[in-house]
Amino acid sequence: MIIYLHGFDSTSPGNHEKVLQLQFIDPDVRFINYSTLHPKHDMQHLLKEVSKHMSLSDDKNSLICGVGLGGFWSERIGFLSGIKQVIFNPNLFPEENMEGRIDRPEEYRDISTKCVESFRQKNASRCMVVLSSEDEVLDNQRSASLLSPHYDVVWDDNQTHKFKSISSHLQAMKAFKESA
Repeated sequence: MIIYLHGFDSTSPGNHEKVLQLQFIDPDVRFINYSTLHPKHDMQHLLKEVSKHMSLSDDKNSLICGVGLGGFWSERIGFLSGIKQVIFNPNLFPEENMEGRIDRPEEYRDISTKCVESFRQKNASRCMVVLSSEDEVLDNQRSASLLSPHYDVVWDDNQTHKFKSISSHLQAMKAFKESA
């Protein structure tokens, strides 16, 4: 099973395209929608929904995947739920770049500090990171410097922030999902 979390734009047709691409790895892809506007509520909702989907699946190698804001959530929710994560261009600083777009961006800072201390160290080897060198929204060099001490970072020279096509990374994702 693969759980897919959309980015800030939940209605983007690119979400459907990514779900279809993920079905090449596993036919059981589950899309979880969340508000994006209320971070603390989103976190509770996502933890509950992921737990529900995990209980309904017998896949011992489940994976959670997200792009942008979905990457922010996938890393944290996956860690807290005990499943591997694949994150594309994760928005690691939504409290800085979502101001004016969500009600309480400061809640992201609160969530970041309330997560398990040194969670990335404890999550090492359980997260695959794909960053676009052509991301027009985020500073992925900053993201890489934060994530690379804990996870392997793969650079993509073709995709932009929304990562329309993940197809060139599907084989690596499949191998990552199936690894111990």
